[in-house]
Amino acid sequence: MPEKTSETPHRYDAALAGEIEARWQDYWERHGTYETPNPGDGDLAGDPAQVAKPHAFVMDMFPYPSGAGLHVGHPLGYIATDAYARFLRMTGHNVLHPLGFDAFGLPAEQYAVQTGTHPRVSTEANMRAYRAQLRRLGMGYDQRRSFATIDPGYYRWTQWIFLQIFNSWYDTEARRARPIAELVEEFASGARPTPDGRPWAELTRAEQAEVLSGHRLAYASDAPVNWCPGLGTVLANEEVTADGRSERGNFPVFRAKLRQWNMRITAYADRLLEDLETVDWPEAIRLAQRNWIGRSEGARARFLVGEEGDGGHVDIFTTRQDTLFGATYMVLAPEHHLIDAIVPAAWPEGTREAWTGGHATPAEAVAAYRKQAAAKSDVERQAEAKEKTGVFTGAYATNPVNGERIPVFIADYVLLGYGTGAIMAVPAHDVRDFAFARAFELPMRCVVEPPAGDGRGTDPATWDEAFVSSDAVITNSASDALSIDGLRVPEAKARVNAWLEAEGKGEGTVTYRLRDWLFSRQRYWGEPFPIVYDEDGIAHALPESMLPLELPEVENYSPRTFDPDDADTQPETPLSRNEEWVSVTLDLGDGRGPRRFRRETNTMPNWAGSCWYHLRYLDPHNDEKLVDPEVERYWMGPREGATTGGVDLYVGGQEHAVLHLLYSRFWQKVLFDLGHVSSAEPYHKLFNQGMVQAFVYRDERGFPVPAAEVEEVDGRFVHQGQTVTREIGKIGKSLKNVVSPDEVCQEYGADTLRLYEMAMGPLDVSRPWDTRAVVGQFRLLQRLWRNVLDETTGEIVVADAEPDEATLRAMHKAIDGVTKDLGALRFNTAVAKITELNNHAVRLGPGRVPRVVAETLVLLVSPLAPHIAEELWHRLGHDESVTHADFPVADPAYAVDETVTCVVQVRGKIKARLEVPAGIADAELEERALAEPAVTAALGGAAIRKVIVRAPKLVNVVPA
Repeated sequence: MPEKTSETPHRYDAALAGEIEARWQDYWERHGTYETPNPGDGDLAGDPAQVAKPHAFVMDMFPYPSGAGLHVGHPLGYIATDAYARFLRMTGHNVLHPLGFDAFGLPAEQYAVQTGTHPRVSTEANMRAYRAQLRRLGMGYDQRRSFATIDPGYYRWTQWIFLQIFNSWYDTEARRARPIAELVEEFASGARPTPDGRPWAELTRAEQAEVLSGHRLAYASDAPVNWCPGLGTVLANEEVTADGRSERGNFPVFRAKLRQWNMRITAYADRLLEDLETVDWPEAIRLAQRNWIGRSEGARARFLVGEEGDGGHVDIFTTRQDTLFGATYMVLAPEHHLIDAIVPAAWPEGTREAWTGGHATPAEAVAAYRKQAAAKSDVERQAEAKEKTGVFTGAYATNPVNGERIPVFIADYVLLGYGTGAIMAVPAHDVRDFAFARAFELPMRCVVEPPAGDGRGTDPATWDEAFVSSDAVITNSASDALSIDGLRVPEAKARVNAWLEAEGKGEGTVTYRLRDWLFSRQRYWGEPFPIVYDEDGIAHALPESMLPLELPEVENYSPRTFDPDDADTQPETPLSRNEEWVSVTLDLGDGRGPRRFRRETNTMPNWAGSCWYHLRYLDPHNDEKLVDPEVERYWMGPREGATTGGVDLYVGGQEHAVLHLLYSRFWQKVLFDLGHVSSAEPYHKLFNQGMVQAFVYRDERGFPVPAAEVEEVDGRFVHQGQTVTREIGKIGKSLKNVVSPDEVCQEYGADTLRLYEMAMGPLDVSRPWDTRAVVGQFRLLQRLWRNVLDETTGEIVVADAEPDEATLRAMHKAIDGVTKDLGALRFNTAVAKITELNNHAVRLGPGRVPRVVAETLVLLVSPLAPHIAEELWHRLGHDESVTHADFPVADPAYAVDETVTCVVQVRGKIKARLEVPAGIADAELEERALAEPAVTAALGGAAIRKVIVRAPKLVNVVPA
């Protein structure tokens, strides 16, 4: 790569790139180049002409500011959205492109625990570093709209949204959230009966609170949770790995019953499913959400427990109600509330040894198994383990369709949170039930007949596996009350549903895999709940005038942690240690005057702040409303092609397929139902960028060695004289392959880094980082520089002359291609087309590049390499920023190839190639192909059966 010399003092090198980039970054900041106006008369309202343009809201997923700063993989999505936003501005759009920080979270708290540094101090330092790195990369964010979730002015509104959810209930008939006050009115007027039928006024305050808690969209309850003693906190299912350990820290996770806050996201299950059809998302992400919601249509059936039903009853949910006659035992989740009531004092006569677990009494067996099951997470319990475990409760239940008494077991493969926490087991036709029945010597009955050609017969005792079919014929399924023999599965389901409803023994119903969202964390560094408890333990919402409820100071930032393997522990939160903050006298404005309360000492999960940040970008300084309705409708409201509204483009990693996206959609729908927003979906178009990977080098022990210290010698990779292996992996400190964008900017400049990341491959595909390849994009910029400026004098060297036809065609083809590519996020092919035009300009020779071509090149490259584009645009004589210049428009007459090559085949083999006009008609192309001597010779006088013409590129002649 040529170095700058005394003869070429104006050569584009890293030093000059750095000087140009810093100068233009200062200019953009000074002039507010990327400030985007809102409609209306708020503090961000601006030029009405700008607001009248087509508008677009372009967003990146919230970055979390870690102490390590950015590596070269992080900016991939940011550069892409920045280039897209710049392109939209140049094509006449009012573009909103902001960036804030998702700043609550466990890493800062862990650092605080280790060092005593307040999480805010380290987090704000990290944010300053991130901002500096992003500024150096030339990101065109509207800095007036930047914020962090830890800002009290931000989490005031997070708390406000929580209160909207807390003070709402879901009306299943209206299919929307409504204020809880309207539900209270229905109870008070008698329009809605209370659960026990007493008048609402006769219920105590505590009883009324309990009734309302059963309806509220945010509620506290005692429920099985994922308790992680090693972290001292409970975790959502999504935060537990498949092997039952914490996603962060890799500690064991246990099932425990604790009082925690939950969000009733299950109320929105159907709407969350339905509206997936209205958004423009990758199908893989929509499928992940469908699977997580897990809608299942089936039936509830009631099984009486005990001799004459004296043990109560258990409702089961099944999607295979057609197999009820094949149920030979029942299984309850170990946490099921009925177990203690049905367990007898002694084992019934004839109890098999395999059923008891070796325990003397059913109570001992149940207690021991419950303790064993508590050591597993839901995820681990749902995994397909080879060995099935469980124990007999000593109780029997009665099958409603045939009156048969069947034994009741508990087993960890049944979850309390799914369905009813109980299943009827049909081992002949369910894989897990089959394995359990074999392990516990339980009977099997074939009720879904295998086809004759299957060869297995109808005796499950001889089978190697269960027979599962949703369209076979039902057999062995008849009693005095009901017969479904001879029906196929769908018809049998319908008949069973009708019978269950007619007999009052069940009904057809729907259930979901989705569980309510566990919303409590035993942490310090999170949003405090705006909730206090009175002397009766009733939860009360703080009035809006008391928001934000800010985090108090504490001496110890760590929740109490325990032996990771000790499941018999309870959470102790950092906030609970600040008694002065916890115990307060408040007047809640309810007419009861000042009273003593205790504050909620859990904090919200880090997902809370990222559920709604798109709305704060719209109106970040509004202290009166969550968001101005006119502003929200302008940027996110329903429109053609986006019936449920939402952000125009949202870019981030696919690792958020369920957690963040599902939670954010839920909050948006509640706000929509309550009339606070016009958009029912938060993000209309979602794009998942790939991952930037890097080479990982490992020594003979398999340990990573510093990638920067590895050399390639004779085709081998060598580190300190030893041969090492190379593989592709993530970028990270543990793999010793981190490359900082600061290093690349120092050596080549930010524009080169931006171009390289966009040129590496399709945006949605992972790609390997190769520092040696960066120089290719640096050379592109150097050639562009020389096409406009003289390296010796620094003077403009473009020609004030019209381009020849070949150059016009090259230029307009590039304009057409780059316009289409940038609009479709195909940045790698856009860079290729810019390179092709730039090389064409180089071939014209120094000083012979027409001004229109030079300016076109600068405009085309400006979304991708904005600093050099600003510099060249300015030197070409333009006073305004290139950011707001018009993107060039292709002339269709020049944008198409003048001629194309047409392939002519005979009997599928190529016989000729013709240069023909790009717009040639089918008839003319056929005539020219048949007149070609090589084609005539290949036919050898044979008659032609047909000619297939695909103008302008193919003619296929088929002889008779």
